[in-house]
Amino acid sequence: MTKRIVAYSRLKPTHLDQLRQRFHVDYFEALKSTDDPDFLKALGQAHGIVGSSLAITPELLDQAPHLEAIASISVGYDNYPVEALTQRGILLCNTPDVLTETTADTGFLLIMATARRAVELAEFVKRGDWRESIGEAHFGSDVHGKTLGMIGLGRIGAAVARRGALGFGMQVLYSNASPKPELERELDAVRCELDELLAKSDFVCVTVPLSAETTHLIGKREFGLMKRSAIFVNIARGKVVDEAALIGALENGEIHAAGLDVFEQEPLSPESPLPHMPNVVALPHIGSATHETRDAMAQRAVDNILLALDGKRPISLVNEAAWQQRS
Repeated sequence: MTKRIVAYSRLKPTHLDQLRQRFHVDYFEALKSTDDPDFLKALGQAHGIVGSSLAITPELLDQAPHLEAIASISVGYDNYPVEALTQRGILLCNTPDVLTETTADTGFLLIMATARRAVELAEFVKRGDWRESIGEAHFGSDVHGKTLGMIGLGRIGAAVARRGALGFGMQVLYSNASPKPELERELDAVRCELDELLAKSDFVCVTVPLSAETTHLIGKREFGLMKRSAIFVNIARGKVVDEAALIGALENGEIHAAGLDVFEQEPLSPESPLPHMPNVVALPHIGSATHETRDAMAQRAVDNILLALDGKRPISLVNEAAWQQRS
């Protein structure tokens, strides 16, 4: 029997060809909602899913009695009910490693762009307002030699910290669930409590995954602990930050600026004040969005589903307990 796959992210013909050599593939190139009747019909027969961005609920799983594995084209997995998947013995695969450096590039881009006011001043030139040598009103802040506070020091957080410590001579502080002795030696990084990190850092960069524990981890109290000259950067998930509190901190001058690639609601509402603030650099969640990295992520997802549906351990597995059930 030929197994069936539902794919609902944009995949290159080369990726689809690999899947079609082994499986029957129901491909939804521009799926907007999991309520789509054709998608639901295909899901009812599917052994595997390849996709990203759309939320998979336990109720959807109830309509997929043959499902064995999901290969998400992402590193984050907050769109998936991990416990429900594990209870059903369904493998959940993701794509860490292949996007680490690219996402870290985005993080440091936001650090640099906010500190040096790059977007704001580029618009200044485009408007034709550059008529004389700039003065202090347009000065930015140094990055080199400053203190970088990392909230989360996983793969992406460590890659951002390396750029700061090794490339810009920054002192790295980090707040993490577990100590990272190797990174402490490599980067001369110092582990500390979150409140201390917020009080001491010139730049605060968030890279923690979204969970019940990290939802609104940074709110009004935390912004109140930061330096008024501090720059806040979020490349994690929007809901890690209380966005209303962030807007208030920026409007009231509690922090100096923010660089944001993620938001509580995406796409960002046109009514949000954030992209209209001169001291905010707002990007449309481009963390891993390069041709090379998105291609590598899709290939990792294809490799994961090929292995999973062949009864072999995927390269990147989120719920190890589901795999153990097969042993």
